[in-house]
Amino acid sequence: MASQFAFETPDFDKMSDGLIPTIVQDASTRRVLMLGYMNREALQQTQETGLATFFSRSRQRLWTKGETTGNTLRVVDILLDCDQDSLLVLANPNGPVCHTGADTCWQQKNQASGFLYALENLIQERKKLPIEGSYTNKLLSSGLPKAAQKVGEEAVEVVIEALGHRKDLLLNESADLLYHLLVLFAACDISLQEVEQVLQLRHTATNINLNKP
Repeated sequence: MASQFAFETPDFDKMSDGLIPTIVQDASTRRVLMLGYMNREALQQTQETGLATFFSRSRQRLWTKGETTGNTLRVVDILLDCDQDSLLVLANPNGPVCHTGADTCWQQKNQASGFLYALENLIQERKKLPIEGSYTNKLLSSGLPKAAQKVGEEAVEVVIEALGHRKDLLLNESADLLYHLLVLFAACDISLQEVEQVLQLRHTATNINLNKP
């Protein structure tokens, strides 16, 4: 089967044991999930199947992450470092990554960082624990049609300010649009991370098509 991923071949001969350190990072949250090792066969199997496969130093054999637990790592991209002796695998995990049951091997929650995610968490808190006088709660309690209407209104405002070349107003209207879009996500029980995953899958599919001979 042809590889889905196109990049230079790592310098396996540089390592005395032929094993390349491989860092796995969540393709959506960008959290570092685990560290493993790949030899030529493990990398080839990963490229062919799309599932992260490593060489187990303790068992002295190839193993696909999640082969017994089902907590697989679906690979989105593979990057080779500047010295060609380590790999960065971007993947979407299907469940906890660490054998202890933790999200990551560093006992961290696999949550995205950044203010938009913090704001999304706050909106979710308001949804679960309403606060009297909260605009977010007022909007959520008004129902899905109202939340959707507000997104439409803010989108129109963004277009108007963009065409008017008024940067300060465009920034403010864009902020309003993003906030109301997050409220709509909460009303529809979808997350910002799920939207990111759709974009990443499209990006990966585009790259695969571009790399086809």
